[in-house]
Amino acid sequence: MEANIYSRSKGSTDLSRYPLFDRSQIELRALADRGHDLTAGQCRQLDDPAPPFEHEGFSEVVEAIAAARAQKRPVVIMMGAHPIKLGLSRYLIDLIERGIVTHLATNGAGMIHDFELALAGGTSEDVPKWIRQGQFGLWRETSGLNDIICHAAERGEGLGEALGREIVEQDFPSRQLSIAAAGWRCGVPVTSHVSIGSDIIHSHANCSGAALGQTSYTDFLIFVRTIQDLEGGVFLNIGSAVTGPEVYLKALAMARNVARRKSQEVCHFTTAVFDLVSLPPEYRGGPPSKDHPMYYYRPWKTILVRTVADGGRSHYFCGDHRATIPALWRACVRGNG
Repeated sequence: MEANIYSRSKGSTDLSRYPLFDRSQIELRALADRGHDLTAGQCRQLDDPAPPFEHEGFSEVVEAIAAARAQKRPVVIMMGAHPIKLGLSRYLIDLIERGIVTHLATNGAGMIHDFELALAGGTSEDVPKWIRQGQFGLWRETSGLNDIICHAAERGEGLGEALGREIVEQDFPSRQLSIAAAGWRCGVPVTSHVSIGSDIIHSHANCSGAALGQTSYTDFLIFVRTIQDLEGGVFLNIGSAVTGPEVYLKALAMARNVARRKSQEVCHFTTAVFDLVSLPPEYRGGPPSKDHPMYYYRPWKTILVRTVADGGRSHYFCGDHRATIPALWRACVRGNG
């Protein structure tokens, strides 16, 4: 293999017939110049008061989680980045440490916020301010995640796995707030499912598309392996409208393909979606027709209807993450002593 393939600072233009943007012209500035919308001190403590949240199906999901763990079946969370940006990491970390959540998956932004929070004690930025200056996402310290990804590719690690290991081994100042680090300490997979071009570190000159693709694809295969064991388990989608449903759908297809050839099933499990979109009470009957915009809301048709049609059970919880995630934590912890 070509030496140092993952650490090129500039892409080669030899094979493309089109001009490439020269990333070496980008100016990175310090995170100290940026500031943070969320600081470590603003992250919620487990005993902080939270807005009340009640729903008739909530206890059923909590019971399904308890039953899944009693039978050593997986409890998987797929989430967007906003739970981290809202300062809710401690709730998710505690669920990992207690062995209640057995796999946590997120997108690329989720790992960036986790990395920044652990390294710099803060994350998230004033997008309207910095995009006007052409500085949005272009921060020197954050580019260090690209170096971790390049090293992960060389080691054959997944992206989330490598990030957790690095945060623990390098004793990041706010490592206690890192979900990836909690996963690494506890041997629980934390996987990152990246869309190329969608994350701020893809703008940096030390970003390797090859390493990014390899490590995120490794994470995808780790995720699929978890989904293979989903029979009797629980899948929770928290605030991911596109990445979560699409990654889960492909993973379930792969798992069911192998299971069918072994005369096995991956059909009897519980799913739940936590989001802000209002769905009708009869959502389990299916989304509206294709001429309605809500047909294209993927969590509805994918997680709540299609993938549980052969014996599963689905639930939808509409509410702010600052209410639903603490409520989920309280119910699970109370039920597990």
